Amino acid sequence: MYILFNRYLAPQVIFLFLSEFIIVMSTAIIISAARFDLNGSVLISYDPFLFKTTVMAVIYMLVFYYSDLYSPEFYAPGRQMIVSLLAAVAAASVMLFSIYYLVPSLKAWRGILIANALLLPAVLIAWRRFFMSRFFTFELPEQHVLIIGTGDLAKKIGSEIYNKKANGLKLMGFIDEDPSKLGQSIVNPGVIGCFGDIAQIVKSVGIKRIIVALPDRRAKLPMLALLDCKLRGVIIEEGETFQEHLTGRIPLDQLKPSWMVFSDGFKSLRTRKIVKRVFDAVLSVIGFVIVSPIMLIAAIAIRLESKGPVIFKQIRVGENQQKFEIYKFRSMRTDAESSTGPVWAQANDSRVTNVGRFIRATRIDELPQLVNILKGEMSFVGPRPERPFFVEQLKEKIPYYEMRMVVKPGITGWAQIKYPYGASYSDALEKLQYDIYYIKNMSPMLDIMIILLTVKVVLTGKGAR
Repeated sequence: MYILFNRYLAPQVIFLFLSEFIIVMSTAIIISAARFDLNGSVLISYDPFLFKTTVMAVIYMLVFYYSDLYSPEFYAPGRQMIVSLLAAVAAASVMLFSIYYLVPSLKAWRGILIANALLLPAVLIAWRRFFMSRFFTFELPEQHVLIIGTGDLAKKIGSEIYNKKANGLKLMGFIDEDPSKLGQSIVNPGVIGCFGDIAQIVKSVGIKRIIVALPDRRAKLPMLALLDCKLRGVIIEEGETFQEHLTGRIPLDQLKPSWMVFSDGFKSLRTRKIVKRVFDAVLSVIGFVIVSPIMLIAAIAIRLESKGPVIFKQIRVGENQQKFEIYKFRSMRTDAESSTGPVWAQANDSRVTNVGRFIRATRIDELPQLVNILKGEMSFVGPRPERPFFVEQLKEKIPYYEMRMVVKPGITGWAQIKYPYGASYSDALEKLQYDIYYIKNMSPMLDIMIILLTVKVVLTGKGAR
């Protein structure tokens, strides 16, 4: 297992992505060599060609990623995977032709691009079918995992490992201090030993990682046995930390304040906020220039469809619980809450206009928040700002809810791309776990990744209401 942005990344994904990047590059080089009758040394020494080939490969890989071709269900060739691959190749070809039109210096010979688009799907399908099914079966050596504990946290972690077959981990069983629980089914498998059996199980089963998921570790944890395992190279990890790495969220139901105090993260927030502010200011100015035509068309469409203001203003709670006025394109009727008061948006909300339904699905309604970013009230990336009415209710019902307000709210965020649109207290709890994960691990690179993933969400239309 590898860690990127404090999350586990399965080696299968890394291997597949890198191998197919090499295949895309190699296919383009081979086609070019065949077309121009060039030998390898001449071709490689031709610097502009290598640069153009790299640009082509990067575009292909970005489109493949946005097409979910590196999701576990698309690893092996199947009807759905092949359809997605063909659509991705077509989309990449259109993008490349557009780039060549806008930046002629990157232009490659049209025949090479067409030949590449025709040949590449067959090469990639053959690669996945032949190599993965016959020699690899897409199962890299798995890391054997032992969980100490049988409570709620242990069950959740066991289920995550057992249900995610492509994460490079294999659950071998659970340890409990009560001998009467031996053989009891927890997830699959069940309890395979007690505290005194840890050393023997680690040796006989080949355990590489032990996850401690006990609700109360005082006077219970077999420290000498765990120390001996650690000296032998076994990874020892707290359950909360492991679940954070595996799921990209911080579990609040079993969380202890001491874990947040002593864990890595929440570092140099002041420095990171300064970097974010500079990034936001520059990007918002560029964004205004790019999206101004879209904003103009949206404003005209809203005005033509219904009476009322084009821009919708609403009080939200921002950084340090300071209230501010958020700007959005109006997507609902002007009397949307006249009889109900503040309510969450629902699926197929009858209050939404026809134009509003479209601008919500495409996130165009959020574009006026560029003004909020310029004013320093919001950031591009951060927890979504909530209304004061809901904040007061959620603070009473959800522990640690105030933590999401130690940073500026954002147009998009980790919770927005990882969890469907929330419209209840349980949804707010789930999203808070992602928000705290973001605050704990925030960095410029994580922000860039979230922005790129947001583009993917917008293109697929997921999560909007």
